[in-house]
Amino acid sequence: MNDVLQKIYEIGIIPVIAINDADKAVPLAKALVAGGLPAAEVTFRTEAAEEAIKRIVAEVPEMLVGAGTVLTKDQVDRAQAAGSKFMVSPGFNPEITKYALSKGINFMPGTATPGEMEQAMSMGLDAVKFFPAEQNGGVAKLKAVAGPYKNLRWMPTGGVNAKNLMDYLSFDKIIACGGTWMVKADLIEAGNWDEITRLTKEAVTNMLGFEIKHIGINSADEAEATATAATFASLFSFDSVAGNSSIFAANKAIEIMKKPGRGAKGHIAVGTNTIDRAVAHLKSQGVEFDDTSRVEKNGKLVAIYLKNEVGGFAVHLVQK
Repeated sequence: MNDVLQKIYEIGIIPVIAINDADKAVPLAKALVAGGLPAAEVTFRTEAAEEAIKRIVAEVPEMLVGAGTVLTKDQVDRAQAAGSKFMVSPGFNPEITKYALSKGINFMPGTATPGEMEQAMSMGLDAVKFFPAEQNGGVAKLKAVAGPYKNLRWMPTGGVNAKNLMDYLSFDKIIACGGTWMVKADLIEAGNWDEITRLTKEAVTNMLGFEIKHIGINSADEAEATATAATFASLFSFDSVAGNSSIFAANKAIEIMKKPGRGAKGHIAVGTNTIDRAVAHLKSQGVEFDDTSRVEKNGKLVAIYLKNEVGGFAVHLVQK
């Protein structure tokens, strides 16, 4: 993936905006950034779209701004001049797709059938829109057709919401989901930026799905680890299973190290739905990671430690 598509993947959710007043574009963008989604697809369904893109690009530079509902060559030109980093269309128009690609644009045409997907691939595209997603069979449809298309990824839009978001994002062929539920027209019209930020944070929290997987306790030696495990067993009837370097208790919720490990007191493992996206989102908040701690499986990141301890504990993310 190129840099723009990689950024879209890392952000994970692309708010799809229909804005009628360009004066609302910048506060809307800032509300999305505050909620953890520094991206937007501004649709060309309104007269204010072009100006809205220009203002966001100029005043909220951390936003990845794209243009949606791009149907004509004129709209391609105007969206590009406004500063769009990517463009999306609802359907697959070979002429417009070729034109956009000739201009060096990251273009994702809408597709609904294998035939359209194959035509897009023949033009060199490796990411397309799937629209309208729910009405076209949802993630089940994508899983059914994905087999032959090893290098193709989709951005489903249309019917994606807070309830079914993870049905889509749990499928590794999904580059991101487009959605409107955090940027409803009435919220934009009312200038209810706090509610947009709240809904955006809620969406990010749902996507990342952070949860404590286990807590690791450092011990001076194996004897101390054994005694600690025995105490937990005696107090709470927890099970204990001895491993090479630690003893697990409480169905592996507690890991007791046989010798001091990372962290002054031990470590905490935090599980996440998508570790790559979690790392990207935390980095955007200024969190640093210890790259020497990276653990990969089949070429994919599965665990990594934060650089700094929290309360004397090292913290590492693990893929659920």
